[in-house]
Amino acid sequence: MSKKKKKYYTVWKGHRTGVFETWNDCKAQISNFEGAQYKSFENFNAAKEALKGNYFDFVGKKADFKSALSAEQIKKIGQPNFNSISVDAASSGNPGIMEYRGVDTKTKKQLFIQGPFEEGTNNIGEFLALVHGLALLKKNNSDRILYTDSKTAITWVKKKRCNTKLERSEKSKNLFELIDRAEQWLKTNTYNTVIVKWETKAWGEIPADFGRK
Repeated sequence: MSKKKKKYYTVWKGHRTGVFETWNDCKAQISNFEGAQYKSFENFNAAKEALKGNYFDFVGKKADFKSALSAEQIKKIGQPNFNSISVDAASSGNPGIMEYRGVDTKTKKQLFIQGPFEEGTNNIGEFLALVHGLALLKKNNSDRILYTDSKTAITWVKKKRCNTKLERSEKSKNLFELIDRAEQWLKTNTYNTVIVKWETKAWGEIPADFGRK
C-alpha cells in the first residue's frame, strides 16, 4: 500500500494565517470563518512562498495540463465558449468543509463565492453554484452560458431538487437554508441560460476550480 503524500496548507484568511502541516490544523483556522482562503501544497517551501502572494494567483492553476485525448478528438469537441460563467465547488471530506464559486470563464475573475460551510458535500456545492449562476445571469439579463463539470448538479437543477443524502443538523443548518432557497428559486423562476458540461479531458480543470485536488 503506497504511503499518502504529505501536504502543507497555506491559509491566507482564517482565524490564524500561515503554513500548517496537517489538515486538522488548517481546518481549525478556516472552520466558521466566512471567506476563508486556503490551499494545499506538496512541499513546505512552495506553501511558504505562496503565503507571500495572493490567494487568487494560486487557485485553479493547472499550467502543466496535457490532454490525454487525440488531436482529432479535441478538434471534434472544439474550444470553450468564453461568453460564459464557470462554476465549481470544493469539499474537504464528504461531508466536510465546503464552498463554491463562479468566475468569468476567460479571465477567471471571481464573480461570487459562498462558504466555507462547516458541513457539506461537493455535489451540494455544485448544485448551489449552478443555481447562484442562473440567478445572477437572469438578474443581469445576460446571454452567457453556464459551465459546470458536474453531471449530478445538472440533473438536480433540471429536477429542481437537491437530491442529497446529507441530513439536516446544527452543523448543516445554514447550508440547508440556502438549499431551500435555491430549490424555491428553481420552482418559481424561468430562465433561458444554457447549462453546458465542461470538457475536462479536453480543456483541463474548469476555470472556477479551487485547485485543491
